[in-house]
Amino acid sequence: QVQLVESGGGSVQAGGSTKLSCVASGRMWSICVTAWYRQAPGKEREMVSSIRRDTDEAQYSDSVKGRFTISQAVNKNTLYLQMTSLKTEDSAVYYCAASRCGTHHFNYWGQGTEVTVSS
Repeated sequence: QVQLVESGGGSVQAGGSTKLSCVASGRMWSICVTAWYRQAPGKEREMVSSIRRDTDEAQYSDSVKGRFTISQAVNKNTLYLQMTSLKTEDSAVYYCAASRCGTHHFNYWGQGTEVTVSS
């Protein structure tokens, strides 16, 4: 099992920045990819960014590319999402997720942390 705990959400003004963290524990040796998802009220959950634990290769959705940066601690057990130039449409609950090696979906999820961007 893998446990994921997010932190860092809160309220921020449009144009501002904030950073989310996700501390992972458990059988992280079995995890190949971690990611940030978000879900706004009335909308489907969408992937924001993902990162391979072995290579640091990152991917971003078009909506956040150039504004958000995903990274991981040296020990690979903390995931970060640096969010800049925030827009009101970035308001959502942000979830940390982990995918076991050899699978093509995310098996573990955190409880989520809410980010509210006001104009």
